[in-house]
Amino acid sequence: MTETPNGDDEYTGIHLDERAIRVLAHPLRSRLLSKLRIDGPATATELATELGTNTGATSYHLRALEAVALVTDTGEGVGKRRLWRASTQYHSWTNSDFLGDDDTRTALDWLQRSYIHQFAERAERWLDVVETWPAEWVDALGLSDSFVTVTPEQLAELNAELDALAAKYRRIGEGDPRARRVHLSLYANPAELSPPEQSS
Repeated sequence: MTETPNGDDEYTGIHLDERAIRVLAHPLRSRLLSKLRIDGPATATELATELGTNTGATSYHLRALEAVALVTDTGEGVGKRRLWRASTQYHSWTNSDFLGDDDTRTALDWLQRSYIHQFAERAERWLDVVETWPAEWVDALGLSDSFVTVTPEQLAELNAELDALAAKYRRIGEGDPRARRVHLSLYANPAELSPPEQSS
């Protein structure tokens, strides 16, 4: 695995290899990592309570994530209560790296579907409390979608531009008491699912 440069020294990422994908493709491990990234450092006991599991299993799966550099012991725990944090703010992978590796592709398929479910759950939790938020926030948050007609290269360029725009706003509100962290999700899929003909 390699760290992913993005021009922001404090916003670090990691590019997953096949071993990391296989480790992460697990119902509890994927949620543990997401929880640490969203809510910050926590002990195994705290995570087990939040996710409805037991401390022993949680500790075991945290160590598995640590083995592939996805989580880190902060060294700030008390006694045997280790305090864990996510090693990076995000991770990525390249699908074509795993062509011909059926086991990793199966794990990656599960992982991507799990993330889609987690995104949907997070959106539904927001809808459960939306009426308690000020109108100015409700109007700015929410759903939108659009269509573009692009080549693969143009779509890659669009993704890079969206990443750069997110980087511009990543900490723009720091120091303002009105500012809140906002979760942005990007998922692109073809409008027509029939694959294009391969050029000869």
